[in-house]
Amino acid sequence: MRRSTEFDATIKHGVRAVQPDLVIYARRGSDGGSAEGPRIGLIVGKAVGSAVERHRVARRIRHVARGVLAELDPRDRVVIRALSGSRELPSARLEQELRSGLRRVRELTGPP
Repeated sequence: MRRSTEFDATIKHGVRAVQPDLVIYARRGSDGGSAEGPRIGLIVGKAVGSAVERHRVARRIRHVARGVLAELDPRDRVVIRALSGSRELPSARLEQELRSGLRRVRELTGPP
């Protein structure tokens, strides 16, 4: 995701799953969307750390998110907010939290 309107719609109208170091917002887009495939956006705020630490966390989350893209519906819109503890987590733990959060979102929204 690149547009703030997509982020806003996903956060305001989507389902939220809270994990210890990540918050996952998800929403099913309309059928008439122009974008093919699921869309994922990241929010890594200043609470995470310096610019170098924030970029490192964002790269690690992007890497982990690529592994779960195949499990998402093509209409899904997902926003991942990194919390301050995420900078100290290993990538395996980030992946575990992301998968757990997405599993919780699917429970709340139902099957595609």
